[in-house]
Amino acid sequence: MLCTRLTNARFVTMDPARPVAHDLGIWRGRIVGLDEAVTSLPARRVVDLQGATVLPGFIDSHVHMAWTGFKAGTPSIASCDSVEQVLDAVAGAVARVPEGGWAHLAGYDQRALGRHLTAAELDKAGDGRKVFLMHDSGHGCVVNTAVLDLLPAELPHEDGFLAEAAMGAARALCLPRSQEDLADAIGRAARGCLAEGVTACAEAGIGGALFGHSPVELGAYQLARDTGRLPLRVQLMVAADRLHPVAAHPADGIPRALDLGLRTGFGDAWLSVGALKVYTDGGMMARTAALGRPYEGLDHAGQLQDDPEVLAEAIVDGHLAGWQLAVHAIGDRAVDVALDALERAQRVRPRPDARHRVEHAGLVRPDQLARFARLGVLAVVQPNFLRSFGDDYAAIMGLERAPWLYRGKGFLDHGVTLVGSSDRPVTDGSPLRAVQFMVERASGSGNTIGPDEGITVEEALHAYTVAGAHACHWEDTLGSLTPGKHADLVVLGDDPRDVETSAIGDIEVVATFVDGRETEEATP
Repeated sequence: MLCTRLTNARFVTMDPARPVAHDLGIWRGRIVGLDEAVTSLPARRVVDLQGATVLPGFIDSHVHMAWTGFKAGTPSIASCDSVEQVLDAVAGAVARVPEGGWAHLAGYDQRALGRHLTAAELDKAGDGRKVFLMHDSGHGCVVNTAVLDLLPAELPHEDGFLAEAAMGAARALCLPRSQEDLADAIGRAARGCLAEGVTACAEAGIGGALFGHSPVELGAYQLARDTGRLPLRVQLMVAADRLHPVAAHPADGIPRALDLGLRTGFGDAWLSVGALKVYTDGGMMARTAALGRPYEGLDHAGQLQDDPEVLAEAIVDGHLAGWQLAVHAIGDRAVDVALDALERAQRVRPRPDARHRVEHAGLVRPDQLARFARLGVLAVVQPNFLRSFGDDYAAIMGLERAPWLYRGKGFLDHGVTLVGSSDRPVTDGSPLRAVQFMVERASGSGNTIGPDEGITVEEALHAYTVAGAHACHWEDTLGSLTPGKHADLVVLGDDPRDVETSAIGDIEVVATFVDGRETEEATP
């Protein structure tokens, strides 16, 4: 007897062996059959989906769960469009903070103000408290003098704006977060994912200086799972700065590792260790992504996180220790550093199915596409970046480089696996709105960015299902509605392949199923 049979639906399976179906059977959280294989079988529960479209649950291959959850509970200045409004909001937040405490605000973006705030301006609104404004990109912050006084005098900053490692030093002053607080934040983020049809995701870097929240952050995910606050599948990337020298047997060839040799693949179907996250540069919003030549209108080309050789050594050592690598590289100079190091790693010890990834691949020159393909490197992109910030990104890249931003068709034409993701909470996490952008390449204002990089709806859906599963080594259990795989699926109010492209992002997520069970959080 089946546990559940879903009927009267249009199942878009993403499995070329059986592309569509009208019935799907579930037993013990797995898909056991389609159509004639299950229609005559008794079932404890039969759900009539009334003609709805059903897809495999979306896989968001690059998210920041804890950050997303914490940001949702932090006062935001995102709606402020002047320095005066920001300072008023800071003063309001400061009034609720005990003397000597920290006032944290989210939503800071200098582009909305025309310039960065300064420490002196925050001092006026800070009333003696320590003020920390997190940049929306996650690659910078603005602090007041009370915070600067706690940092080394030689730490670089621009009148209170700290970028990359300097930001990490400021964040460290108010860490770690407790596992209980982390589990709550993770659960809050997970519910938001389910509301958008996401049933599995890859957390993009725990435990590190830039985005980590605790040296025991993995334990917070275990706590969330143990206490029912992790209602979807999560794979955890570990920040590469957690690697340390180990005295392994010489035959192992492992110079650096995590304790006990923990690496990619450890865990189970709900919570597992994924890739090793290596940061090579910053972000375009903060103007710290490392480019081959300067940003338009600026006299600099961003920055690498460290000397290229130091970054390469981390990548090679991670490869030797058996990790899948997830290399953050947004600018084209950073992409060169990433590809050079990955090629070097494969020369030292070939691992044909390592599935190393470049996270973001924000600006990829034409000559770099063939290198991705030759090295078998996956491109994990965030289409909604251009939907939200495309006008700005195109302007700072200029006419020649703008078509190279967050490519789609260029990767596919070269045989590169194209993987969709959000980088939530940096911007909108909706896979459907990302699919819409991947097809039409239109920013929120309607401007078209790199129209030749547009792909088909089917290809975009593939990026958020089959390709996402492949990127996370989940292809045997997720990514398509195939008998034997987990019954993770999303029920939609319309078929993305049939509606006007401009309407894809507004399709209703009717329900989300994980492990064969409908989640209460499927309706926002």
